Amino acid sequence: MKSPVVKRSIVVAGHKTSVSLEEAFWNGMKEISGLRNMTLSELVGEIDSNRQQGNLSSAIRLFVLDHFKSRASASPAGEPKAVVDSRHPASVAAP
Repeated sequence: MKSPVVKRSIVVAGHKTSVSLEEAFWNGMKEISGLRNMTLSELVGEIDSNRQQGNLSSAIRLFVLDHFKSRASASPAGEPKAVVDSRHPASVAAP
């Protein structure tokens, strides 16, 4: 069975390195770099310079996870994340 982890080469701060990431994390990185108007290399360089410990692949996974967790928990100011209809306690409506 083929491993879901793919090793990719990338240039970070002028040095070629490789990271092993699952496709979902690589796609998340591309999405984040696009939102920030950065290249993948620039984003990985930022992650690399801010990591406290661990290897670069792990730091990238944690960065992507944190980005999407933050985005999922964010709601517009003053609006609840979900509204419960008191007539139907089990129903939840999106904002």
